[in-house]
Amino acid sequence: MNIVIAGAGIGGLTTALTLHARGIGVTVVESARELAPLGVGINLLPHAVRELHELGLGEALQNISATPAVIDFYTSDGTLLFREPRGIEGGYGYPQCSVHRGKLQMLLLGAVTDRLGPDAVRTGAGVADFTESSTGVRVQTRAGDFTGEVFVGADGVHSMVRRVLHPGPDPLIWSGVRMFRGASHMPPFLDGRTMAIVKGPGGVELVTYPIGGDLVNWVLQVSESEPGPLPGDANWNAPTDPAAVAAHMSGWRLDWLDPAALVARSDAVFEYPMVDREPLSHWGTRRVTLLGDAAHPMYPVGANGGSQAILDARALADELAAGHGVAGYEARRVPETAAVVRANREMHAGDSTELARVTADYRRNTFADRSSR
Repeated sequence: MNIVIAGAGIGGLTTALTLHARGIGVTVVESARELAPLGVGINLLPHAVRELHELGLGEALQNISATPAVIDFYTSDGTLLFREPRGIEGGYGYPQCSVHRGKLQMLLLGAVTDRLGPDAVRTGAGVADFTESSTGVRVQTRAGDFTGEVFVGADGVHSMVRRVLHPGPDPLIWSGVRMFRGASHMPPFLDGRTMAIVKGPGGVELVTYPIGGDLVNWVLQVSESEPGPLPGDANWNAPTDPAAVAAHMSGWRLDWLDPAALVARSDAVFEYPMVDREPLSHWGTRRVTLLGDAAHPMYPVGANGGSQAILDARALADELAAGHGVAGYEARRVPETAAVVRANREMHAGDSTELARVTADYRRNTFADRSSR
């Protein structure tokens, strides 16, 4: 069996490794001509870290990550509202890992190249079309045609594969929040193992945490409107003025962090809209399916986006190896990920006066169990 995967991001590369571990052949086609360690920080929850450990990447992941022990919720005047343990300290069998997205992608790419060979990932191979038959799928790319028994669209939030599978209305839904993101060169704050969420006035919220080495990741969320259609002028990964971003936090009083310095020490500051899509009742066909953000884009509020892509990879490999095919994978993951999309919406809209209940509900509804399997 050979599987063709569109997209060499975290989801696509993890899927390649997981399928290879089951003895299934894989070709990854990637639109970019060159893969580079781009982006800012992400979190991997313990259930995703467990999967990377089982792929033999646990030590390498630890070497490029920070492992938060707690998440603290503050007001902008420095009042600690609530503290929640994370990872091992939260009773899980594996840590939570906070890591630079580009470093994680390069770790996965190196593992794919080492284990599957240098031709396993074909760059400059953006998907133009695909044709499904009773025996397989032919995928047409800018670098030629590729065939496989199954084709997986792991090509991100703007997925071409999803557009072909679901040509009807399927809009991105804006939360009303504009996000500004960066990774700053500075010592970790507090004990070096703390994530922090600071809720300011006027719908402004800062999320920040160390991601290994001298890097501290941060996201500033600025609420601008009620949820609704995404504005036509929305920017994606657009550079923006650091001083204008820092101005949203003027007057904040945190004895453990200078917000203006946090922003100023970033190499660049980027703007994104916070969006998701309505969950689908199914993702694909008998031989074509979706994975990761292509399947279930979600608000980045529960540290669950990248983690869910890794869980998709495990489920797909399990179901294909067991002979259950795409149908088995979707039966398992469509309802699970739809629940996470909705839980992320509820978490985002949660009442800051009920943080203990909101976070406990989210953890219960979206985290895997605490066993180490």
